Amino acid sequence: MNPVRVLIADDQELVRAALRIMLDRRADLLVVGEAADGEEAVALALDLRPDVVLMDVRMPGMTGVEATRHIVGRWPHEQPHPRVLVLTTFDLDEYVHACLRAGAAGFILKNVSPDQLADAIRVVSSGEAMLAPSVTSRLIGAFTALPPALVEPSPSLRAGALGELTRRELEVLVLVARGLSNARIARDLGLSETGVKSRVNRILTRLGLENRVQAAIAAREAGLLGE
Repeated sequence: MNPVRVLIADDQELVRAALRIMLDRRADLLVVGEAADGEEAVALALDLRPDVVLMDVRMPGMTGVEATRHIVGRWPHEQPHPRVLVLTTFDLDEYVHACLRAGAAGFILKNVSPDQLADAIRVVSSGEAMLAPSVTSRLIGAFTALPPALVEPSPSLRAGALGELTRRELEVLVLVARGLSNARIARDLGLSETGVKSRVNRILTRLGLENRVQAAIAAREAGLLGE
């Protein structure tokens, strides 16, 4: 099995070096490049085509928010764009919210253990979102307070998109929007975790969304939560 190819984007050389050491010790992870700012991260992502980009948020010049938008929203290659895993110091950093809304696969704090970091990379590379259920709800609620300059318009659903979902998929969408994990959704609806994951993927595809956070925002703005 090929290792997960990782691009590290952080403006601090010591942080990049430490991350490389931590990741290169694992046989299933391979650091393929390092970027010191967002512009370099975009350029290297296009050139190296990694599986995952570890994206710092606050960098000089092009921020991690802008770089994420470029990598996820303007990917020119036929193969899927890299999954962006945001690195942050604070779990309620407003820039992290903006990155997730731009299509990042999740976020992780810089004070996590090496094993937790490695696991997070594996999770997002497999197509899952790296978002703790308890944090998802807080993120969704915080979007309304973001400065307009930090975010792009909310992910919009084309007319009739929700009508393409089955009743069960709508139920899953509502529970995703409430911040429940796949395991919890499976228990609540009497499904297998594999079945829930499959339905979540279909929901994202049919609604034209990138990740669970965008799905949660769309569900809330469509009035599915009754709020």
